Amino acid sequence: MAALRPALRSLAHIVRLLGIARTLARHDALFPLEWLGVAQPVVWLAGMVSRRSAPGRPGERLARALHELGPSFIKLGQALSTRSDLLGEELAEDLSQLQDRLPPFDGAAARDTVAAELGRPVTELFSAFDDAAVAAASIAQVHYAVDGDGRPVAVKVLRPGIEAAFARDLDLLTWLAALAERTQPALRRLKPVEVVATLAETVRMEMDLRYEAAAADELAGNFRDQDSYVVPAVDWQRTARRVLTLERVEGIPVDEREALLAAGHDPDDVLRVAAETFFRQVFRDGFFHADMHPGNLFVAPGGALVAVDFGIMGRLDRKTRLYLAEMLLGFLTGDYKRVADVHFRAGYVPADKSADAFAQACRSIAEPILGKPLNEISLGRLLAQLFQVTETFEMATQPQLLLLQKTMLVAEGVGRKLNPEVNIWELARPLIEAWTRDNLGPDAKLRDGLEDLTDGLERLPKAIADAGRASAQLADGGIKLHPDSVRALGADRRAPPVWPVWAALGVAVTALLVVLLD
Repeated sequence: MAALRPALRSLAHIVRLLGIARTLARHDALFPLEWLGVAQPVVWLAGMVSRRSAPGRPGERLARALHELGPSFIKLGQALSTRSDLLGEELAEDLSQLQDRLPPFDGAAARDTVAAELGRPVTELFSAFDDAAVAAASIAQVHYAVDGDGRPVAVKVLRPGIEAAFARDLDLLTWLAALAERTQPALRRLKPVEVVATLAETVRMEMDLRYEAAAADELAGNFRDQDSYVVPAVDWQRTARRVLTLERVEGIPVDEREALLAAGHDPDDVLRVAAETFFRQVFRDGFFHADMHPGNLFVAPGGALVAVDFGIMGRLDRKTRLYLAEMLLGFLTGDYKRVADVHFRAGYVPADKSADAFAQACRSIAEPILGKPLNEISLGRLLAQLFQVTETFEMATQPQLLLLQKTMLVAEGVGRKLNPEVNIWELARPLIEAWTRDNLGPDAKLRDGLEDLTDGLERLPKAIADAGRASAQLADGGIKLHPDSVRALGADRRAPPVWPVWAALGVAVTALLVVLLD
């Protein structure tokens, strides 16, 4: 029976694939399966039975088909919308319009989930709970409620059975990706199995609402001292794996310019706060809201920006942030040699490639974009086109930058709706330049060197202890050396020189004095 399981799994996937192919064919969107070059008989049969002419660009047709296929495929389309390096700019942009708004599930089912997860009836947890959902997405929906102390809250509840549905579809996508890698060598560079694994990890975290609660809490902590950006507080006592309770917030969607004007808000002030907030998340903290569409960002009555929905967050380590800042400033100042140098130093372009050729490629990408009027410049589009030269220069894919690029495009779109004459990145540019000076100047390099040295000194006692244990085991016969190793050790019985240790300590003390006396 065990030997039959792979065959039965493949048969089940083929049957499921036929249904998916028929849906794609109805929308004239079979081309992804045709590109993959797998299960060709299934694709051919679906095309013969269901193909019809459908309106719109390929990406628009594919987006409609994915929406019809349901939550898993909506998330797949949203993930692919960040991969302009794989799909091309137009297709990725069309998929970025894919919305995960779905019909709400029954309010009674939401109550059952809340009670099961929190271990108490809804009537004990909340003094009021609205059965009608105020928002319904692919994974969860939101209900307004009032907690026991009379505070208005928003309760996010996972869809019933959503975990099993995603597990089934992700298993199919994993099977398809493995089949594509095995049968289509040209696709291996695109790492389809790795792409699906990344999607699976993202979905897994999105479907545990405790992770979202933790993300909201961390983001709120980063902006605790800034009144211009508000993150709703988490009600941890009413939060579990399938239920998330947050402080209820109100405001006007950030892209509704006329409504903002009517409420007395200055769109330019909103745009400035948005630019500064985005800069601080990306560069200062390395932790940013990666789903900043207008439905997740509001302007409160007092003028503060209010964020919701923290299921998709991005992280950038300090080295990546330094690379990004240098790269953006290099582009903005037309210093393409600097841009190329940064890519090579970061290891994103193999060392055997030509730095001059890469700088030339960067110039060819940037000049048509940066030559436009300031308000039309799109750094998100610039990054998207940069990622498209990955094949020529064998650049490794950087998933964290792909997510950032997608977020930048969304931020630019919001900025243009607020004021089409203002460029959001020009507002943030002084902050980026100041941050880069503070983190790439001589003082910063000295500080980084001291931190590295301190880390090394902190690890030294452990290294000495490990060496002592190894020496004791060697003396006791617990470790056997190969005869060649013994002869090599015997060839040079001199004690290791101690001057490098004293020299390192001298440098550390000198550097510390420089910092203290500066």
